[in-house]
Amino acid sequence: MIFGAHVIVFTHDAEADRAFFRDVLDMASVDSGGGWLIFEMPPSEIAFHPIDGDPTNEIYLLCDDLVVEMQRLESKGVAFSQVDEERWGTVTRFTLPGGTTIGLYQPKHPTALRRA
Repeated sequence: MIFGAHVIVFTHDAEADRAFFRDVLDMASVDSGGGWLIFEMPPSEIAFHPIDGDPTNEIYLLCDDLVVEMQRLESKGVAFSQVDEERWGTVTRFTLPGGTTIGLYQPKHPTALRRA
């Protein structure tokens, strides 16, 4: 039985990105050995989008109130791109210290997430 997903983010500065997830996003982690942190992620969903060129992958974190979440993270020094209104959600992006861009959005669509 599949019980979860393990997401890998390739980065130019893994230590800085781990610190960001720990200190800025306040995500819980376990040390899998030698200080190698693996972070607990919020419940997730997966979508498959068609593409004509080479496939890529993207990570988006979902939130209930984009403005409030942006204010919380800006108070910790996070800089965001412009906010875009898309058919599927209100979205912005931020860049991790190691160079990876992550999306943050408030969905307008139904989600597959089971929330408490």
